[in-house]
Amino acid sequence: MPIDIKASFSFTLPQASDVLLQFEAAAIPEQRILASDCRTSKADDFARVPAQDTIGERLWLRAHGRFEVNYSATVEVDRLVPTIDTLAALEPHELPGEAIEYLLASRYCEVERLQSFVGSRFGATAGGARIAAIRDWIAENFSYVAGSSDANTTATDSFVERRGVCRDYAHVLIAMARASAIPARYVSAYAPGVTPPDFHALAEVFLADPTIPHGGAWYLVDATGMADPAETVKIGVGRDAADVSFMTVFGEAEFGDKEVSVSRSA
Repeated sequence: MPIDIKASFSFTLPQASDVLLQFEAAAIPEQRILASDCRTSKADDFARVPAQDTIGERLWLRAHGRFEVNYSATVEVDRLVPTIDTLAALEPHELPGEAIEYLLASRYCEVERLQSFVGSRFGATAGGARIAAIRDWIAENFSYVAGSSDANTTATDSFVERRGVCRDYAHVLIAMARASAIPARYVSAYAPGVTPPDFHALAEVFLADPTIPHGGAWYLVDATGMADPAETVKIGVGRDAADVSFMTVFGEAEFGDKEVSVSRSA
C-alpha cells in the first residue's frame, strides 16, 4: 500500500550560513516514489549531493533570514521482510567492504562499553535471534519519554537511564548489535503509526540473505515497535544520528515550526 508523506519546517539564519538538509524519501529499489513535491524558500546557493551509501540525497544550501521547507510525497514500499530471528549472521571475515564501518564504534554508539553486558545477557543467542532478543529486551526495559535526551545523549547514557526517544532506542540496538559483531546502521525514515508523528529513527542490521549463498542483506529493526518495516519509507542511513540529521547548520540558526504527517493512502 502506498504511503502519503507531508513534512514542513522553518528556521531563521541571522547571517548567511551553509545548511545541509536530508528529509526526502530515498529513491531506491525497495521503495518507489509515485509522486513528490519539494518547495523551499529562495536560497543564495542550492545543490543536491548523494547521501551516505548513496541512499537518498542531501540538499546543500546557503541562505540567510527565514527559510521554509514544504515537502510531500507518495511512496510505494516493496520490501522483503523475513522473520528476523530466523536469519543467520555472517562471520566478520565474510562481510563485504561496505558493511565493515558499521561494525565499529561511532560518535553515539560506544560499542566497547556494552560488550560485557551483551555477552553475559545475550550470549546464548546468535545472528538474527540475537538481534530479536536485543530488540525485545530494549522494548521491555526502556520507557519512551519525550524530552528525556538531547544531542549529547549516547547509547551508553540511554542504557544507564533506561529511557529515551526513537533516536536513543536505535542507538542502543545498534551499539549492542555491533558488540555482537553484527553490522548495524542508523536509519532515518517516515512510517505510519509513529506517535508523535515525526522523522522516525530505527536500526538496520546486516545478516545472511537466505536467497543468496554466502550473501547478506540489510534488515530494518525497530525497538520502539511503532514502525512496521513493510511500511517504512527510508530517508537515509548512517553510522548514527550525526550522519543523517534532517538539518545540520554550519553557523547559528533559530529553529521555527515543524510538522510531519504520515498515513496509508486511501
